Amino acid sequence: MRRHPNDHWVEVLNKVGVPCGPINTIDKVFADPQVQHLGIVKSIDHPKYGPQKVVGQPIHLSRYPQPVKLRHTPGPGEHTDEVLASLGYDQAAVAALRAKGAV
Repeated sequence: MRRHPNDHWVEVLNKVGVPCGPINTIDKVFADPQVQHLGIVKSIDHPKYGPQKVVGQPIHLSRYPQPVKLRHTPGPGEHTDEVLASLGYDQAAVAALRAKGAV
């Protein structure tokens, strides 16, 4: 595999009917013609790292449209209060869990 670059192997395997594609480095991902054609490069505003570009989902389902703007990956515990509230915990119960070190 090391004797030839990725493009060689993709071409050889495609010719014999093996579906494949390259595994790209980050810089090559954004330059990839298919990524550009699909328009899947999205922007996020990360609270720690500032504006970032990421690759969104290449599959678009009509019943579940892609958001115009993606949200950042949450930090550890970022949504704990919201999740516990959705499970029926009130603020006092969440505070008690925090006091015990459970969350």
